[in-house]
Amino acid sequence: MIARSRQVALALTVVLAAGAACQARDYRPPESGHPGASAVRDRGFTLVASGDVLPHDSVIDRARFDAGWAGHDFRPMLSGARSVVTGADLALCHAGTVYGADDDHGGSPALTSPPELARDLAATGYDDCSTASDHALDDGVDGIRRTLDALDGAGVRHAGTARSEREARTATVLRAGRAEVAHLAYTYGTDGLPLPPDRPWAVGLIDGTRILADARAARKAGADVVVVSLHWGTEWQEAPDGQQIALARSLTAARTGDRPDIDLILGTHAHVPQAYEKINGTWVIYGTGDQIAGETTDPDGVPDPRGNQSTLGRFTFAPPARPDGRWEVTKAEFVPLLFDVDAGRVVNLNRALRTGAEVRSVRDRIRDVVLSRGAAKDGLVMGE
Repeated sequence: MIARSRQVALALTVVLAAGAACQARDYRPPESGHPGASAVRDRGFTLVASGDVLPHDSVIDRARFDAGWAGHDFRPMLSGARSVVTGADLALCHAGTVYGADDDHGGSPALTSPPELARDLAATGYDDCSTASDHALDDGVDGIRRTLDALDGAGVRHAGTARSEREARTATVLRAGRAEVAHLAYTYGTDGLPLPPDRPWAVGLIDGTRILADARAARKAGADVVVVSLHWGTEWQEAPDGQQIALARSLTAARTGDRPDIDLILGTHAHVPQAYEKINGTWVIYGTGDQIAGETTDPDGVPDPRGNQSTLGRFTFAPPARPDGRWEVTKAEFVPLLFDVDAGRVVNLNRALRTGAEVRSVRDRIRDVVLSRGAAKDGLVMGE
């Protein structure tokens, strides 16, 4: 596991929304990301964000094989993303499933994963994962507890689900360089599974009013940068749907004084890469695609290789030029990835091209989708 230095800053108090009503919510002390990861630490920081980690049965079987049939080891399959992840000051992932008990892993449509995955996400360099997804209640409240316990045990922070009302009202804040970064996470729903009547706070659900109230509260309490993860969109559709576009425009337009309430939006769920777009001066990833998933089929049951294609977003933030100003994104990049289902490995496509791998057409298709809403003119570039 990579070395981690987590320094705790002063605890603050923040008021965030819970549904329509506002309640007191704690501001969890920020913790540092990767020590010395970036040369821009003194003047800013880099943040990377990846797509859904969605281990289907075949992926879990591969992790069991890589562990020598003694538990599960996801580190080899994630190794292709590790250099990009550890090269950032702050790395965010999306936990698309909950962790199962004992050997209760896999399944469909309900999905559970081995808890060793938390350890291996940490070893890959992830600091924090969004956990609000349509699968968040697949194993009930026990699944949420088991997942968050495992992430805590691995030293990976999390946002989007909660074991207690107090935790649900506690913002996740991490330190990246000199910045305190608040991470908020929400999902469109839970695949028809109702929230427990006695725990309506267990999963953060998308509500524009609530999201903005949470973001403003985090900012008021001292967050320099507010990042929002949204599990949204139409599955298998590369173009963002109307709800994604409308919500993105609404959230990025919201301002308090001279600063926007939200600095970055990270989307997951669609299973395929979607566009990046700068809206009202704020970068939005409509959909990263799945970083890890088994061989996938579309709604008609036809194999669809797009379900194994994704991107890592990488954003370089610079500190404000004046007090109380905005931390600006000075460089926006995407790194195209492929999950090779035969090898069971994440592949950085640009690096693979340098070795002679025949992946140019896949890389170029991902690039075309990512740039389909004009992000290139706003400075988005493809990175490695």
